Amino acid sequence: MTEYVRKNGSREFVEVAAGQGTTMQVLISSEEAPNFAFRKFVMEPHGGMPKHTNLVEHEQYVLRGSGVIEIAGNAYEITAGDSVFIPSKVPHSYIAGKDGLEFICIVPNKEDKVEVVE
Repeated sequence: MTEYVRKNGSREFVEVAAGQGTTMQVLISSEEAPNFAFRKFVMEPHGGMPKHTNLVEHEQYVLRGSGVIEIAGNAYEITAGDSVFIPSKVPHSYIAGKDGLEFICIVPNKEDKVEVVE
């Protein structure tokens, strides 16, 4: 990685195709860092992501807003300051609250495959 500091706004947001009202900003990509990718997700009020699995684990930190995350069939209310761990291959989904939801997501630089679960 040649840039040690990323200025706010230096990376664009992209729509997350499987999501509703959800965008992602890759702050540090898997090509730029040897071990982890560092991403920021923003969900509009009542937006979210359907139930899905990933081959890699996720570590997340809620920056602002609130919502409900379902992990392995259990629903958890999350708000700013909360931390979340999602093990690999475990079904999970998100629904943002009335003020939306914004969080950092860190994933290991390993092969990943996203599968939407019915």
